[in-house]
Parts: sequence; structure tokens; C-alpha cells
Amino acid sequence: MTEVGIFLLHSAAVGMGATLLMDLWTVIRRFVFAIPLLDYGLVGRWLGHIVRGRFRHDAIGAANPIPCERVIGWMFHYLTGMVFAAILLFAWGPDWGRNPTIGPALVVGIGTVAAPFLIMQPAMGSGIAASRTPRPAIARVHSVIAHMVFGLGLYVTASMIVETGFGAAFSSGA
Repeated sequence: MTEVGIFLLHSAAVGMGATLLMDLWTVIRRFVFAIPLLDYGLVGRWLGHIVRGRFRHDAIGAANPIPCERVIGWMFHYLTGMVFAAILLFAWGPDWGRNPTIGPALVVGIGTVAAPFLIMQPAMGSGIAASRTPRPAIARVHSVIAHMVFGLGLYVTASMIVETGFGAAFSSGA
């Protein structure tokens, strides 16, 4: 396999694992804090409207549904996790993939909160950093925590890959 192929495979594995941990966190917080699960169908709806030329909505929930929006939203959610993992592996290099440390993973994980704060929430009608939601400060705290969990997931997944011996598959690339 080429170095690019190895890099993409490693990014996919780390990103999917980190995204899965983040999703498990949302299930836990649903039971512990009674916070509803995120509706990735609305993300799919937003993406479907972007393809049709509309980027911004006053309230994405009021926009016309699109076919397969839930599937599109969930696929985008996991693809985004893979892209952020690729950014981590690219920025910190192949050595991080072979010997993961928590610092870079948390830096990238917390940094990823910029995407919902500055792009998705404003475009979907929630304002910059959830400013148009009923409790913006609480929404922000939950977003930052979720993205910290994603960062932790980047580290945990990369470490598991190394510890289980699957890391040898990535030893000649990132």
C-alpha cells in the first residue's frame, strides 16, 4: 500500500474511533443530564440544501426535508471525524501515529469546536457559537466538552491501534 493509502486508512480508523467515543458520550449525557441526542438528520438537511444553493437558514428544522437526510448527516459526521484525524496525523506527523500523546489530540479535538461554532450553527439558524439558542452558555459548554471527548477519542483510538499491533500496518506511513 502507498504512503497516501496508509495515511488515509490510519486517518479513517482514528477518526471513526474518536467519533464513536464522542457519540457514546452523547448517549451517556442523555441519561445523566437528560440532554437530547443530536439530530444528524438536520445536518443532512443542511447539506442537501447547500447542494441546492442555500447555505444559511433561519431555522434548519423548518426547512424542507430532503431524501435520506439522516443517512447523509451521519455519514458526514463520521467523515468529518476522519478529516479531523487526518489533520492531526498530518500536523504532528507519522511519529504521533506510532507513539500517540494526549496533548496534540486534545488540541485538535478542542479546536474542532470551531466548525460548529463558526460554520454549522450560524448556517443552521443557531447563531455564532449557539448565540440564538435558549441557553447559549450551556450549549457552548456542552459543545466544548463533546469536542474534548472527541480529542480524547483521537488519543485513545490511536493508542489502541498501536497497543493491539494494528499500528504495524501504519508503520511505514502516518
